[in-house]
Amino acid sequence: MGISNQTVQDKTNFKSELFQVLRLNVQTYTILLALIGIWAIFFFTTKGTYLAPQNISNLFRQMSVTAFLAAGMVLVIVTGNIDLSVGKLAGFVSVVAAYLQANFWYKYLPDQPLLSAVLTVIASLLVGSLFGAIQGYIISFLRVPSFIVTLGGQWLLTGLILLVTAGKTIPANQPWFSDIAQGYVPVTWGWIFCIVAIAFLFWNMFRSRQNKRKHGFELQNIYIDLLAVVFAAVVILVYVYNVNSYKGIQNPVLLLAITAMIMIYVSNNTRFGRYSYAIGGNRDAARLSGISISGMVFKIFVLMGFLSGVGGVVLASYVGYGTTAAGAGYELDAIAACILGGTSTLGGIGTIQGAMIGALIIASLSTGLQMMNVAPAWQYVLKAIVLVLAVLADVYFKKNR
Repeated sequence: MGISNQTVQDKTNFKSELFQVLRLNVQTYTILLALIGIWAIFFFTTKGTYLAPQNISNLFRQMSVTAFLAAGMVLVIVTGNIDLSVGKLAGFVSVVAAYLQANFWYKYLPDQPLLSAVLTVIASLLVGSLFGAIQGYIISFLRVPSFIVTLGGQWLLTGLILLVTAGKTIPANQPWFSDIAQGYVPVTWGWIFCIVAIAFLFWNMFRSRQNKRKHGFELQNIYIDLLAVVFAAVVILVYVYNVNSYKGIQNPVLLLAITAMIMIYVSNNTRFGRYSYAIGGNRDAARLSGISISGMVFKIFVLMGFLSGVGGVVLASYVGYGTTAAGAGYELDAIAACILGGTSTLGGIGTIQGAMIGALIIASLSTGLQMMNVAPAWQYVLKAIVLVLAVLADVYFKKNR
């Protein structure tokens, strides 16, 4: 009888905690339902073509650049800052990469395509990180608002793009370099990476629970955490099965998955991540706790610059060219992806997972509307409506919390 009563009590506690989690994370589950709804609408309007393996493959490839930028933008917004230059920084890096491939390495390393591709990637990441460091220094140590600094950075980068390209298109479709964003992972390796990703999800969940227990935080029912991880694992399995039936996992998506896993770990299980959220939650309390706010903000902008460099390399490889319009609008897509994914405009709240879902929603809308031949003007109108609704939801849910 005692065991029976205990079982009933455990079930009651589980249901109570599950309801509490659903209530507190209603915004996250709302965007998941929104994504499913978007896919369902486009599936029926395109007679199933929208969810065909080839289109799913192209959809995830197209979201990759925005997702790289959004992964860094989450921490920028969480700390109460903004970066309006990431789109043009990615564009400038793509132009630099194209220039190095077409003009510099072609001249000095004409018969070394692999070496030239590696050197181009290294140089591009350094350019992105350096620009992020410059902006971060001005924002964190010279106390200039991030809005002003990054807006100025956007204008500066627009000018630099025009100077480097001289108004012309630069080819970036050389062997090895083009494979960065246009190649595919062999099917066998795709399943191996799938298993590794799922194993990471379970490891990260148990690691997070261990850290919470270590620091005295209350733990929610383990079955709730397992339910969330199992759901994510099923999504990964379905995705890998789908794209493997076409050509395999796309190289940029694999790179994005690795980046996302690293960023999730950093934000959830490191001092760097905890300090970032502490600054956004209560800046004065974080300062009085001994956190170097200037140092943290500087590091976050360097990280943002590095991820912009990654996005720029992928952009140049995917498009195959460095153009005068490179990176236009990506900063808005990245910010929108974060907000759609639950990152609060007021700071202190946001997740990498949410930003990835937000980037996928934006890419899903763009792809579906293009397949339906909706005029570009109406595409912008619909994106604007979705973004405003997301901000209203963010304010509403945070006020209730």
